[in-house]
Amino acid sequence: MSEFDRSLSTTPRLHVQGALGAGALITLDQPQSHYLGSVMRRQTGDMVRLFNGRDGEWAARVASVAKKAVTLVAEWQSAHQEQVPDLWLCAAPLKKGRIDWLVEKACELGVARLQLVTTQRTVVDKPNLDRLGAHLVEAAEQSGRTAVPELPAPLLLEQLLKNWPGGRSLIFADESGGTPLAEAKAPAPAAILIGPEGGFTVQEREAIRAHPAAVPISLGPRILRADTAALAAIAVWQAINGQG
Repeated sequence: MSEFDRSLSTTPRLHVQGALGAGALITLDQPQSHYLGSVMRRQTGDMVRLFNGRDGEWAARVASVAKKAVTLVAEWQSAHQEQVPDLWLCAAPLKKGRIDWLVEKACELGVARLQLVTTQRTVVDKPNLDRLGAHLVEAAEQSGRTAVPELPAPLLLEQLLKNWPGGRSLIFADESGGTPLAEAKAPAPAAILIGPEGGFTVQEREAIRAHPAAVPISLGPRILRADTAALAAIAVWQAINGQG
């Protein structure tokens, strides 16, 4: 086992934009350079793990350290690009703190896309996508994922239903009841739809249930907070579909 393999848990891991491959040179942006050079105290010759969401994870060696720019050279692939079931999470934005936690944990659990959905009872109408995107990157870095979930612009619930892609199941966590998720037939590609903290209105619930892709499910007898419901549904779906 190499020294790099033995120290894998303490080796910094960063998400980068550039292409990765043997010999690829990567120059970090200023915040990442500061983190690696000033916070982590990495020096020329030290190893770092890099991923970009496309080329797997690569072991890279620090080639040079400057105050505003650290350059690394990729040496070998330390992990292949992940292959996970195609699962989206469609959720109403929550208050700051709870939405940050939800975004982080959804990434850790392996969702491919996080689609924010504005409903009649949504409490946050302008979520900070830059902040949430940064949380996704951090979660991917910390959890060992080689892909960062997509984070498109929020959609109105009506837009989401109208433009729903064919062939993708819409797993609807309906507080009024449905098939237990463990028994529902909704393999990938699929999406889980979770309502706002105040729940869907009667009209919204009827519109969702009427959609041909909808699979109404129950998460048990207790009323769960929106973030708890989302993570419970993701975990159960992943377990059923080979990611447990």
